Amino acid sequence: MTTKTITAQCYCKSIHYTLTLPVSALPISTHLCHCSRCRYTHGTLCIFHAEIPGDVHPRFIAPSSLEKFTTLYPSSEDNSGLHFCSTCGCHMGDYSEREDKWVVATALFSKDESVFIFNEHIFTKSSPAGLQDWLPKIGDREMKVWNPDDGSAEPTIPEAEVGANGEERLRAQCHCGGVSFTLPRPTKEVLDDDWMSKFVSPVDKAKWKCCIDACNDCRLISGVEINAWLFAPLMLLEPKIDLDFKHGTLKLYVSSPGTTRTFCDVCRATVFFWCEERQTKPGNNIVDISAGLLRAPEGVRADNWTTWRTYEIGWLEAGYKYDKELYESLNEGVQKWGAETQGQLVDFKID
Repeated sequence: MTTKTITAQCYCKSIHYTLTLPVSALPISTHLCHCSRCRYTHGTLCIFHAEIPGDVHPRFIAPSSLEKFTTLYPSSEDNSGLHFCSTCGCHMGDYSEREDKWVVATALFSKDESVFIFNEHIFTKSSPAGLQDWLPKIGDREMKVWNPDDGSAEPTIPEAEVGANGEERLRAQCHCGGVSFTLPRPTKEVLDDDWMSKFVSPVDKAKWKCCIDACNDCRLISGVEINAWLFAPLMLLEPKIDLDFKHGTLKLYVSSPGTTRTFCDVCRATVFFWCEERQTKPGNNIVDISAGLLRAPEGVRADNWTTWRTYEIGWLEAGYKYDKELYESLNEGVQKWGAETQGQLVDFKID
C-alpha cells in the first residue's frame, strides 16, 4: 500500500508527531465546525478538523509524547476528548476512545493540498453571524453546509448584560467558565486618551476594533487556521485583571521576549495576547481578546460592539505563504461582506 507521511508541530514544539496515511484515502475531507463547544474551547470563530482513517494513529517523535506533553479536556467519562499542548495551549485534536479514532487539527501541518481539503461548514446554526458568512467558497469550490436534523445545532442566545453602573457590558467566557469577564463600551477616559483611543472603531465611537488574523504564530498556538481579535484596554475589564493575568484559570505562555499569551488551563481556550508595545505608560495596556469567546446576543461577530477591519484581513501576506487559496477566499469574503453591510471597506492600523 502506498502511503504518505506528514508531520505536525505546535508553536513551542512540545507536540511533534507524524501521521502515515494511505494515499488511497487522500485528500481527507476537512470540516469547519462552528458549534459553541468548539468556539469556546478554542477562542476562535470556528475550528478546522479532519477525521483520519481509523487505523491511523499519531506517532510521536521523542521527546514528545501524548502522555507527557498534552492535556486532556474530557468530553465523556472515558479517556475521550480534546488534547492540547500543556505548554503553549495549542489544540492537537479530538480522540474517541470508544471508536479508537482521531480527528486532528489541520493547522499544525505544513499545507499540502493533496492531504486535506477544506470543503464543509458544520453546525452553522449554532453560530449566527459567524465566520461562515465570510467563507462561502474556497477558490472555485463551494463550501457545503451541514446541520443536524434533531435541532441540536440551534443556538443558545446569550442574555444582554449590564454592569453595576447600569451600562451595557459584553461578556467573554471560555467553555468551562474558568475565565469570564466583561467589557464596557469605550469610555470618555479612553476616547480622550491619545493611545487607547486608537483601538476604538474609526466609524462608531461606541464600538471596538476587531480583525481577522492570518499569522503563523497564532495558527500554531491556537491550532486553528483563522484567528480573530477584539482590541481593548485591560483596565476596563471586570472583574479587574492586572498585567500578571492572575484571573480564574488563566495560564501564561511567553511566546517571545516581551510577548505574553494566555489560555484557560482547563479547557485550553486562547484568551489574551499582550506585548510590551501595547502600552505607552503604566495602566493603559491594550490586550487582544479572542473573539471566539464573545457572548453577544446578536451573534458570534458581536456586530453591535465591533467594527471589523474589512479592507484586508490582518497579516495577509503570512497567510498567503501558508495557504493562499484559503486566505485569498476569506479576504474576498470579508471584503464583500464589508461592502454590503458597512457600505465601505473599513481600514485601520493594527498597532
